[in-house]
Amino acid sequence: MQAKKKRLEMYTKTSLKTINQKLEQMWKTQQNQRHKLAEDYSQQFFSDLQQWEVDVQKSEEQEEKMTNLFRQQQKVFQQARIVQSQKLKTIKQMYEQFLKNMEDMEKNQETFLMGAQSELRKEMAMLQKKIMMDTVS
Repeated sequence: MQAKKKRLEMYTKTSLKTINQKLEQMWKTQQNQRHKLAEDYSQQFFSDLQQWEVDVQKSEEQEEKMTNLFRQQQKVFQQARIVQSQKLKTIKQMYEQFLKNMEDMEKNQETFLMGAQSELRKEMAMLQKKIMMDTVS
């Protein structure tokens, strides 16, 4: 009985150790994926926002310099507005894409977790079967 008990403890410890390692690996992978995705989008947003700010500053400078030439200034201002609108539209699209990617990643991770749970259940069933076999023998 002591030997069976020790084998049971050994099987249990081994299974738990394996499960913990898999969960830790999965958690690290997910963290890395989230970090990389957030970092990529942050860089893109930062670059576009900087460019947008530069464009805004340029349009303001042009507006001050061109007060005597109202019609030319008006055209430049309208062009700057179009560019700013496009930049803002691009930022909005990137934000929406970021949210979509995050949702997709969450769905994938949920699927992965469900698979891991299924695998855990199978391993637990196998362990239970081994225990029963040891108990019977």
